[in-house]
Amino acid sequence: MPNKPMLKLTVRRQTLRRDRRTRCSWKTVEKTVRLDPARTALLLCDVWDKHTQRGAEERLGAMVPRMNRVVSACRKKGVLIIHSPSDVIDRYADHPARKNVLAVKPAKPKEKKHDDPPLPFPRESTASDTLEKKWKGPGYPWTREHPGITLRDEDAISANGVEVYSLMKARGIRHLLIMGVHTNCCILHRTFGIKQMVRWGVDTYLVRDLTDGIYDPARPPYVSHDEGTALVVGYIEKFWCPTLTSTDLLK
Repeated sequence: MPNKPMLKLTVRRQTLRRDRRTRCSWKTVEKTVRLDPARTALLLCDVWDKHTQRGAEERLGAMVPRMNRVVSACRKKGVLIIHSPSDVIDRYADHPARKNVLAVKPAKPKEKKHDDPPLPFPRESTASDTLEKKWKGPGYPWTREHPGITLRDEDAISANGVEVYSLMKARGIRHLLIMGVHTNCCILHRTFGIKQMVRWGVDTYLVRDLTDGIYDPARPPYVSHDEGTALVVGYIEKFWCPTLTSTDLLK
């Protein structure tokens, strides 16, 4: 069976440069990378059906159709799809995609030291731009992954970093693309999120047009919601990993 064509992606980082007068500035740098789809996974972080905040739920809902197109396109290209809806994994206990993960022997990833500069604003999971009262529960409103995302038997389901790492290791997967919510919270800080995967040596990328921050424009740094998300994307590009857009994945 012939190999699948390589994924050709334009990725972006920000690097600190000095000019001849030793003035420092951040410079955006783009380059083209080619990834073997058989060694690549696409992870959907907390793409839930509901949320505690109306604004967060509406913005995610608007992204879901394109997310699902990316999932379908990547799956056809041979990329492993990993669904990671935290808190609701038990719902999928009998699904073949969950069993695909549980059948793998746990690996022991080695942790690498990595600087962890402060975020542009706090990682408040309760920050909102739609003025809801603070969610008091019991529990959370989400019950499953968003129904607009197609789940297949050959996919994987896990919200555990060691499980995700072990599955990738067992299948020889070296590259991880991440999309979903929220950029300054779960995307960065889950056990399967960017910070942990980078520390474990995984070649990680954020799909920057299919993510959303959780931020209240009435709080510092007093910018629009979209600008707040962009600040976190820039933080990731500076300190953690490259980003890319879904356009390349849909080609």
